[in-house]
Amino acid sequence: MSNPNYITPAGARRLSEELGRLRSKDRPRTVQEVADAAAQGDRSENAEYIYGKRKLREIDRRMRYLTKRLESAMLVDPGQQRGNKVFFGATIDIEEESGARHTYQIVGEDETDSKSGKISWRSPVGRALLGKTAGDVVVVNRPVGDVELEILAVRYIPQVLPPRQPEPEVPVTADLDLSDDDDDDDDSEDDAS
Repeated sequence: MSNPNYITPAGARRLSEELGRLRSKDRPRTVQEVADAAAQGDRSENAEYIYGKRKLREIDRRMRYLTKRLESAMLVDPGQQRGNKVFFGATIDIEEESGARHTYQIVGEDETDSKSGKISWRSPVGRALLGKTAGDVVVVNRPVGDVELEILAVRYIPQVLPPRQPEPEVPVTADLDLSDDDDDDDDSEDDAS
């Protein structure tokens, strides 16, 4: 596989929960909103209907994306000890040449969060750190210039996942025909003659 989709169990759970929320809450609610807007009459000038259709397409697109990402996911437990080398899931303490210290965790592309120090294994910093050990100095090419990072420590911290909260049952409404065949609405001009 040329482009593996590595992900931690916590990241996979977040994607799965988002997919479940979209499927059981957001999509049924949006389908109902579109149906209500369609019942108001002329769809060609109905902003709520047009917006609802667009929102429904975005939800469906996101659901397809999440499904594909989860199907191709390769779960990697970050608590699995791999010595003192940096691999996927590692938590790394680094020091910049300016003296600033940071802690990063190498995670999958779908779980990055710079505020919490989670960086993708495919990012420039992530790629520079992979395979290195504590004490190594790496150079990261950035748009504002190269920076040297010294690896102070490498740890593999197990993730503790809280139990899943059960989703409340939401009645599923019928799917709407969202084709743009609004020709029926324009027949009023023909009837006037």
